[in-house]
Amino acid sequence: MALVVSVPLNTMLADLDETLRSLLKRELGRHGFDGVEIAFDAPAREWSSQLSSPTVNLFLYDIRESQDGRPNEWMNDRAENGHAREVRPPMLMECSYAVTAWTQAVEDEHRLLSQVLAVMFAFPTLPTDVMPARLHSVAERFPLAGRIAQPKADGKADFWNAVGGQYKASLDYVTTIACESGTAVERGPEVRTQTVTTRLADGPARAIIEMHRFGGTVADKDGAPVAGAWVALPELGLLATAGPDGRFRFDRVPSGTHALIVRAPDGGEAKADVDVPGTKADLVIRKAK
Repeated sequence: MALVVSVPLNTMLADLDETLRSLLKRELGRHGFDGVEIAFDAPAREWSSQLSSPTVNLFLYDIRESQDGRPNEWMNDRAENGHAREVRPPMLMECSYAVTAWTQAVEDEHRLLSQVLAVMFAFPTLPTDVMPARLHSVAERFPLAGRIAQPKADGKADFWNAVGGQYKASLDYVTTIACESGTAVERGPEVRTQTVTTRLADGPARAIIEMHRFGGTVADKDGAPVAGAWVALPELGLLATAGPDGRFRFDRVPSGTHALIVRAPDGGEAKADVDVPGTKADLVIRKAK
């Protein structure tokens, strides 16, 4: 086994900003809030004095690791060279924004801030259709969850003093995003087939029989292992059960092409013809209709 560290390109904070900008632009526009700008600057006096149009400001003021639901088990994966590997779980980061609305009239600010509150409350999980493509693969495995109007014990006045701005109504918005390390333990190529050659002690050379140990994996359409799936080679009368990691194995399988049938606990099925020794038996189960 070898420890491999390959730090990926990470633009998660900028991608998160772009996601929030796209979401707010789209949803505010649906309710007549056209021409509203989305900014991420510190809401200082100098910045606010230069505004020429209604603006929603999302100032990222705190980034820290989430203490809720942090994954701690290394995950099974496969490297580009086909080798099996275990991948270090990501950190789940909580990104906190101070959300404010800026218009010339206070009443308009309250209307705009009310609509922003409604939008963010309506999407407890940020939708992938407003995300940059770079976030899609991460969001599929670790959805970006958001919470609006989180209570703060104190410190609002200190916050406005720190950024040099005038105290005004604001919402706290906290979203959780995964930060992947690029650290993995590579185990090398998996042995899919193991061959045992036997023959009768007193028999002729042509009595040699080759039997094979043959295995594979069962996963759903999202790549998650399907534990407890039944795997059968019906022509040979062989039956196996997938383990917690979706892996299964048959012993003493003769050479040739065999029909393989898989059935998940929920009734989903998959079928394949496998060559022994040879073809990998990695099956994807579709949900039962």
